[in-house]
Amino acid sequence: MTTLLYSHSDFGQHEVPPGHPERQSRYGAVEAALATSDFDDLIRLEAPEAAWDRIALAHPQDHLDLVQAKAPKDEGWAQLDPDTFMGPHSLSAARRGAGAAVAAVDAVMAGEADNAFIIARPPGHHAEQDRAMGFCFFNNAAIAGLHAQAAHGCARVAVVDFDVHHGNGTQAIFWDRENAFFASSHEWPQYPGTGKETDRGLYDQITNQPLARGEGGQAFRRAWGDRLLPALSDFAPDFIVISAGFDAHAADPLGGLKLVEEDFAWITAEIAAIARDKCAGRLISVLEGGYDLDALGKSAAAHVKALASHGQIG
Repeated sequence: MTTLLYSHSDFGQHEVPPGHPERQSRYGAVEAALATSDFDDLIRLEAPEAAWDRIALAHPQDHLDLVQAKAPKDEGWAQLDPDTFMGPHSLSAARRGAGAAVAAVDAVMAGEADNAFIIARPPGHHAEQDRAMGFCFFNNAAIAGLHAQAAHGCARVAVVDFDVHHGNGTQAIFWDRENAFFASSHEWPQYPGTGKETDRGLYDQITNQPLARGEGGQAFRRAWGDRLLPALSDFAPDFIVISAGFDAHAADPLGGLKLVEEDFAWITAEIAAIARDKCAGRLISVLEGGYDLDALGKSAAAHVKALASHGQIG
């Protein structure tokens, strides 16, 4: 048993305009960080494109039609919202992010691996049911959780999110689903302006912990240790998906929190411990944000090391 790593050249080819923070080199930074001998034990797989019916678990047909219609065929960019752009390779990249999330769920449920990490680009957690936003087209983490329910009979699924920005899309998709849990720590105030502590979901199955600009590892660990992790444990999920954003790092240009790599390793290990206790270790992780290339690579490496250690223990 081990950790799967899903990647694909399309993730590195998804086009954005010059100067856009969600640039192509983000994929290369993570891929390079995970190419060292420390990660020789990873099982490396190509991310497949998701079938449209899997993406439709989280998004209505009108949204799928719009994204397909907007996608450039040969050159240039299409704009889906003020921050979200598509080039000729973008639709395939977005489908592969969702497809890898689905494939990772299948592999873990089949006992083929302990867990998985997906170097997804574009990210997904801002994508709402019928709206692309915040660099995101399809909500990979939500799709993974809903697929675990639809295809594998997981009654209760959880998405946990430590990106510096609130995962408004995941919250919106899970809002009225009694057996779909969402927990998030995030900077407040910060884009997209959602994620108040009072946002609890229709069935009290959503838990948000805003953090003030300038707060670091101590506040982050307290938020998760005192509130978010206990809520996750109490929910007792059958499968856990991590929205792994690394833009809460102190070096990140889009965030104002002060985390370091060790904080990401710590939270990964804590989530993995709950997965071992509640759902036989069933856990996958999907890349979200992270815009300083050096910090992104080092943070992703710390995260995957913690996942792999969990696999060896589990």
